[in-house]
Amino acid sequence: MAEQRALIALDWGSSSLRAYLMDDAAEVLESRTSESGASRLSLEVAAVDRPAIFERHLRSLIPDWLASGLPVLACGMVGSAHGWVEAGYLECPVDIAALHDRLVVVEGSGGLRVRIVPGVSRHPVGAAPDVMRGEETQVAGVLARDARLANGVAWIVLPGTHSKWVKVEHGCIVSFATRMTGELFELLRSHSVLARSLAPSTSFDADAFERGCAAAREAGGADVARHLFGVRTLGLFGRVPATSLADYLSGLLIGAELAAALVDVEADVPLVLAGDDRLCDRYRRGLAHFGRTCDETIADASALGLWRIARAASKSACRPSITS
Repeated sequence: MAEQRALIALDWGSSSLRAYLMDDAAEVLESRTSESGASRLSLEVAAVDRPAIFERHLRSLIPDWLASGLPVLACGMVGSAHGWVEAGYLECPVDIAALHDRLVVVEGSGGLRVRIVPGVSRHPVGAAPDVMRGEETQVAGVLARDARLANGVAWIVLPGTHSKWVKVEHGCIVSFATRMTGELFELLRSHSVLARSLAPSTSFDADAFERGCAAAREAGGADVARHLFGVRTLGLFGRVPATSLADYLSGLLIGAELAAALVDVEADVPLVLAGDDRLCDRYRRGLAHFGRTCDETIADASALGLWRIARAASKSACRPSITS
């Protein structure tokens, strides 16, 4: 295995760090995870001490990998203003194949050198700006996996805390939109009046979820605030079991997201889901309520995206290093 090792790939988000040891064929040889997310680490110390904290947590997770001297490439919130070092944003349209040209390099102790992928921003006329950090690397992984998507037009949907709907044309991110569906679900489930009505459950109630999707579809995604209060009253009068209300709420929010997002998605353009398979399954079910199907589902594209960017970077010079 030692001869095969080619890259240490880091998907370093707000709440967690996922590290992948990869070979020359883009296969993951081993993966490790910690809860040392960028947002959590930034709360530990003042900004001046942040680089040392990030390096310490990385070394504690993969000391043996780092000892091998392999190249290290990271994406996600590690490159944000409260990350290890700020990697900035590239403004749409962004050629995925050129991401490696704008990597920022941070240098630590003992010769440690970590390259960080920049984020992507969009500044639509008459609307608020939008940003992504980490998802651009997932998009790179999706396009690396499927040449048909890389050479044409497609929508890539990345469900999560902040869902992203990304339009790509011939390998470029030309547009995207963020919807805080996952975060709204967690806030409502844990910190709203609805929380008192929702009972814990260990199983997924598909009927309740699809009922929520149907309610959102019938409303055209409108008046979500009123329909959210319905979660409470459906439980109050026993029309949805308390153990199924969370799935109903999930369906309602995802249905509202789909109603809004699909307005922009052309009927003949491929639609791809990328992310956690259980969450993608909910989106697949929701899409069916709107008469749409996804062409493909990809479980984890980040590692492949990092590998693709690293391979391109090996043939090109990066920006000047920033020493921590």
